[in-house]
Amino acid sequence: MPAPLTSVETSSELPTHADVVVIGGGIIGTFTAYYLAKRGMKVALVEKGRIGAEQSSRNWGWCRQQNRDARELPLSTKSLDLWEQFAADSGEDTGFKRCGLLYLSDSEKELDGWAQWGEFARTVNVTTLMLTAGQAAERGRVTGKPWKGGVFSPTDGTADPSRAAPAVARAIIKLGGTVHQGCAARGLETEGGRLSAVVTEKGTIRTPLAVLAGGAWASSFCRQYGIRFPQATIRQTVMAVSKGAPEIPDALHTADISMTRRSDGGFTLAISGRGRVDPTPQLLRFAPQFLPMFQRRWRKLAPGGLQGFQAGHEGLGHWRLDQPTPMERMRILDPKADGRVVELTYKRAVELVPMLKTSSITGAWAGYVDSTPDGVPGIGEMAELPGLVLAAGFSGHGFGIGPGAGHLIADIVTDMAPLVDPRPYHPDRFQSSSWGKVAEF
Repeated sequence: MPAPLTSVETSSELPTHADVVVIGGGIIGTFTAYYLAKRGMKVALVEKGRIGAEQSSRNWGWCRQQNRDARELPLSTKSLDLWEQFAADSGEDTGFKRCGLLYLSDSEKELDGWAQWGEFARTVNVTTLMLTAGQAAERGRVTGKPWKGGVFSPTDGTADPSRAAPAVARAIIKLGGTVHQGCAARGLETEGGRLSAVVTEKGTIRTPLAVLAGGAWASSFCRQYGIRFPQATIRQTVMAVSKGAPEIPDALHTADISMTRRSDGGFTLAISGRGRVDPTPQLLRFAPQFLPMFQRRWRKLAPGGLQGFQAGHEGLGHWRLDQPTPMERMRILDPKADGRVVELTYKRAVELVPMLKTSSITGAWAGYVDSTPDGVPGIGEMAELPGLVLAAGFSGHGFGIGPGAGHLIADIVTDMAPLVDPRPYHPDRFQSSSWGKVAEF
């Protein structure tokens, strides 16, 4: 089933020209278009399905600094402020709140890792509080069990995946930008070796600049233009339960289960890192670069089935601009939830927080997490096609850093001083055999 998602009214009339076209209406694409519109750019955002309907509405909603890769941390810190600033500037409600994130553990190894990260975090002025056994037991008292320790990150928070991207889309329209749902970008046109237009199923938009924020579809889109962007998708299952007791922390993580309070008072439940890998032509193509990540996560990843192949987002075919593309045949990636994972997730949640025994399952859905080999997104203008800026491969971290990523992408597009150093994110790092370490994600 689809994840809960707020509807937003958009335009069916496509502009003939734009300063920038943003391809993809997830949290990255919408925030990018928002910051471009704020700078007076004539921006058009095209989305093949609905705004926020893929991974941007299927995640936990966490907006965290805690345990971030060092390369992502600056973007995470900036994003927390930008979530708040967006609400103040736009008048739109994304459900963002700095509720703090609570981590509990009985693993000395895990606690040591968190402590090491905390030492690093203090060097960049990030607040993270290591908890003693007594403090962990107090903060985690709803579990009714002792803990060896934990972490509390008081300045981190959550936003509402069902509301966030639609809220940003409405803000774009208020600023004079245009948003177009049910409008797939079939491809690009060039003049003199530079991008000159975006061709959609509903017409062509002349533009010198485009941002590809296509999520799980980005690598296939890049391949149409000889651009090699290694990407693999992990199919993960999430579920929701009815309203829980107010004593339950708004955001709680343990090795067995993670839970997030929803805007309706219920909880989103998930097992961190658990997922299935559907074999696809694209996965086989990039397998050598992803092997280190798969080997590191083998305890949580399981072989998948044909859902990924049938969805068409990881094929190797070539698309024609005058014919329907795989994106028009699959408007929204909506894989089936893994029934076994749903059952296990609910069982673990009730075991962890006994008061959830009175709750009922209200929904379950799955999504494709677009991943890179090192778990860090690819953001930057593509040398193979000047004028095209890639913003994809957010590896399950994109929702929380959406505002910062969108701001940074807008900086790159408008050639302004970047919000953070963009160099660690540039996708050209994957073009050599020494592309870097595999990150935890």
